[in-house]
Amino acid sequence: MSAPTTLLILGGSGDLAGRLLLPALGQLLVREPRRQVRLLGAGVDDWDDERWRARVRESFATADAEDAFASVSDTTYRKADITAASDLAELLSQATGRVALYFAVPPRIAAAACEALRDVDLPEGTILALEKPFGFDEASAHALNATLAQLVPENQVFRVDHFLGRSSTLNLLGARFANRIFEPVWSAQHIEKVMIRFDETLGLENRARYYDNAGALTDMIQSHLLQLLAFVAMETPTTLREIDLREATTAALRATKVWDDNPIRSSRRARYTRGTIDGRELPDYVDEPGVDPSHHTETLAEATFEVRNSRWAGVPFTLRSGKALAANAHEVVVHFRPVHHLPDGFLGHEVGSTLTFSLGPDAMSLALNVNGREDPFALSRAEMTADLGLGALLAYGEVLSGILDGDATLAVRGDAAEHCWRIVQPVLDAWRRGDVPLEEYPAGSEGPAAWS
Repeated sequence: MSAPTTLLILGGSGDLAGRLLLPALGQLLVREPRRQVRLLGAGVDDWDDERWRARVRESFATADAEDAFASVSDTTYRKADITAASDLAELLSQATGRVALYFAVPPRIAAAACEALRDVDLPEGTILALEKPFGFDEASAHALNATLAQLVPENQVFRVDHFLGRSSTLNLLGARFANRIFEPVWSAQHIEKVMIRFDETLGLENRARYYDNAGALTDMIQSHLLQLLAFVAMETPTTLREIDLREATTAALRATKVWDDNPIRSSRRARYTRGTIDGRELPDYVDEPGVDPSHHTETLAEATFEVRNSRWAGVPFTLRSGKALAANAHEVVVHFRPVHHLPDGFLGHEVGSTLTFSLGPDAMSLALNVNGREDPFALSRAEMTADLGLGALLAYGEVLSGILDGDATLAVRGDAAEHCWRIVQPVLDAWRRGDVPLEEYPAGSEGPAAWS
């Protein structure tokens, strides 16, 4: 039986808790019924315990985890200002066992709450879990790290990246390190380029308060896709445990720079205009409720980077994410170089093989050149696909499992969070100066017509 843990969700009445955290917790408790969790909620909304319990029950039901509610049925909720030390102290006084504070609130509020925790006596072993983006630039991330270091040891800080909780992300490690056909050729000598993208058909979806101050580059590329780059590019770790794995991914980020040191030529940005997606009419982004057109917020971002070490020098890593696009495309695509020499007699153009990891539904596919059926000398493309399923847990279920176990293996290390801001800062600066034009694309399209 696991040690008892109090999970205190700060921002419990918010969207993140109801839509993602609580369903994942319910699923985790169904899968691991012997796990002992005391659940507490806190937020700015003036809820009573009954309303909070109804939310927990409803959220569990969305993950087919209604039966798990019995194990947390005594859960309580308190209205609180989590940026006030007195309110935080009162909340912590209700906790028992090891305590995990999950900051399900906007980054600036989480940072203010951490400052307030300086004046609170934290129980020994307290875990602090913070959502990304972590800070709003390298300097603020460094300052927040300094604050956290005064509160708890680094291995008790969970900078949450739910992408690292995806089973398909972890499957990438299995495919890369456990297969001789891939492990020896995982370098610039054999790989031509890498594309990591997260295209969505969803539009703004009532997230203007956050998104219009962030944009696609900060919301996705800085926060999530650079972590995927680190998994693709890292050197072989000694083990997959916390210290070794996080050192390997952080080393990859330390070596990452904007391609050719030129953020103007190596980045593109755009935002959507009126259009139709699956029968849904979307307005211009600037007409969405809560959007300030003067922010010039991009809804589609693309930037190319290089990992400057002996393994990857000269290989472009292109990261792209956008909203209101024609189709969902959540994938890591590794493009292998063509063979050095193709014997005369083959017909057709030689193209390198590609290995694709799809992130939900999880799958892995390998596209190869093979002989054609009608003409044995004519090359054609064949694809082998492995359906990897949905994984045992939702992405946030993996995250919560690590938090409740005190295992920071899949949490982002402090210096890695700072490196992510350092990597994208030249692009952000170029965009703010207006050096890179803000293009447009109709909602439901594949992006600006001029983009390949």
